[in-house]
Amino acid sequence: MALAEGRRWATLPGMNPECTIVVRSPADLIAVTPYLLGFHPADSLVVIGLLGRAVSFAGRHDLPPPGEDDTAAIAAMVTRQTADSVALLGFGPPETVNRAVTALSTALIRAGVRLREQLRITAGRWWPLDCPDPACCPPEGRPVPSPHNPIAAAAVFQGQVALPNRQHLVEQVAALEGEERRQMAMATAALNLKLGEGLPRTLMGRAGRNAVLQAERRYAAGKSLTYDETAWLGALLIGRTAFDFALHRISDEPWHLRLWTETTRRVEVPFVPGPAALLSYAAWRVGLGPLARVAVDRALRHDPHHRFATVLDRLLAAGISHDAVQNFGPPAGAVRGRAS
Repeated sequence: MALAEGRRWATLPGMNPECTIVVRSPADLIAVTPYLLGFHPADSLVVIGLLGRAVSFAGRHDLPPPGEDDTAAIAAMVTRQTADSVALLGFGPPETVNRAVTALSTALIRAGVRLREQLRITAGRWWPLDCPDPACCPPEGRPVPSPHNPIAAAAVFQGQVALPNRQHLVEQVAALEGEERRQMAMATAALNLKLGEGLPRTLMGRAGRNAVLQAERRYAAGKSLTYDETAWLGALLIGRTAFDFALHRISDEPWHLRLWTETTRRVEVPFVPGPAALLSYAAWRVGLGPLARVAVDRALRHDPHHRFATVLDRLLAAGISHDAVQNFGPPAGAVRGRAS
């Protein structure tokens, strides 16, 4: 069953595979964390995996409320990652962070994971939680690195973005509003009237493939579909043939992200799960774990039984990268609704 919004775990590689961010100190880890996650974390438990001094993965989880303990599940996810050591960073109130970091560090040590750092970040300052020497670890903590520090500058230079918070990331896949929403509602209503009882099954497969190819050509050229064309594509993606065809054509070219982001945001609620699942897959395969996470959350919010989104949800929750999965495709009956 899907977890509640914001309670998900996702891991991602350390930046673009073509780039490298090297961390040399706890302050560097704190500085690079927002760029690994795609947003500035708050009330979060973050695990950063290291290969030597290079970041290999990052994962985030909400700080557990009193009485809840996700330690065992998080520890199991961490041990599946590629890293020779990990750093734990807790963002939030001292007591809650200390409890969460201590519990997770204990579980990881028992699992044979080497801990590099255990840090708490509260109100713009940071403290190492495993340093008893006040001479090198002042009780008042140290200031969090400036947003203009060299690590942050290197991340920005490599094209990384750190949004103010997770909600800003969620809004990137949220439904469009205002005039664009009105136009899409009109286009969808017109399509429903035109189709009546629906398109004959013998035509759905061909129409779906044609609609996907048209969308790809348009977005590859830097253009967009019309509202009517978007409504048509969204309706066809309910069918298995169109969805599978679109899925297997997704590549690492950046226009795929724009295509499925715009389609997800435009279509009316009944048609959201298909393009949202495709957006999540497109983001996952290029290492954009946070975007993949919020996209699959939106797909499952509108259809908790969407089978492809459910599979992808589990892969993200387990911290499994696209590179670790060979020939990944949808299970039989990957989407609900009529086969086509």
